[in-house]
Amino acid sequence: MQTRIYKRSYVCGETTLTLGERTLVMGILNVTPDSFSDGGKYNSPDRAVAHARQLVADGADIIDLGGESTRPGHDPVGEQEELERVIPVIEALHREIPHIPISIDTYKARVAEESLKAGAHILNDVWGFKREPEMASVAAAYRCPVILMHNRDNRDYRHLIQDIEADLRESISIAKQAGVTDEMIILDPGIGFAKDYHENLEVMGSLDLLAEMGYPLLLGTSRKRFIRTALELGPDEVVHGTAATVALGIAQGCQIMRVHDVKEIKQTVRMCDTILYKKKGAVL
Repeated sequence: MQTRIYKRSYVCGETTLTLGERTLVMGILNVTPDSFSDGGKYNSPDRAVAHARQLVADGADIIDLGGESTRPGHDPVGEQEELERVIPVIEALHREIPHIPISIDTYKARVAEESLKAGAHILNDVWGFKREPEMASVAAAYRCPVILMHNRDNRDYRHLIQDIEADLRESISIAKQAGVTDEMIILDPGIGFAKDYHENLEVMGSLDLLAEMGYPLLLGTSRKRFIRTALELGPDEVVHGTAATVALGIAQGCQIMRVHDVKEIKQTVRMCDTILYKKKGAVL
């Protein structure tokens, strides 16, 4: 197996995240009323922290906190409302489970900066710094890891994979022009964003090509529509389908998995890593 593995270390508060030794699992924590799978379940600081604790107990290496749904047809949220949703949770997480890095899922520069001030460590931008390019300046100033996701306002692709790579390189250019270093950049192919069912399947089969771009890949397929469509099941019934996409992603070089069902997916990750990294009972 010739899977491309990138080695990186990121200092995140009390913890150093290391890529290249095992696949990292990012647990999803939505503090929104309208996310497609878990909207409204954790939109209070107490419930959010309790769920984060469970994600960590189940094996999450990172908590990814989002205050605005990104599901198709979602209602946009103003920056002040987003701040009111996420800052109390970041402060509580930073205080109660300080050893776990916090990723803030936002494309708004002010939300990003205030989140970093409050204790977040990683910026996860579903628009790859293109919706608010000021995000790049915030990332550079705080010298934090950034996740640049592929997204666009249209699906006018000529050659899908080549166009996705070109779009991602535009995001990389925005980041680097602001002073973000290569070592801090992680890419996300944006499964489920600006792609239809067949395009998502094509991307899933071409992740190895995107892994050759020179940056670690994060994969976010958890409970996504293309899995539900393929299996004709609801969001809470596709953990095995999600696990299949995770295994396929790891085999092609993806190094971080963003998921809802951490406990179940952790088993998939551990088995894949045991093979990939050739460690008996890999401690993952």
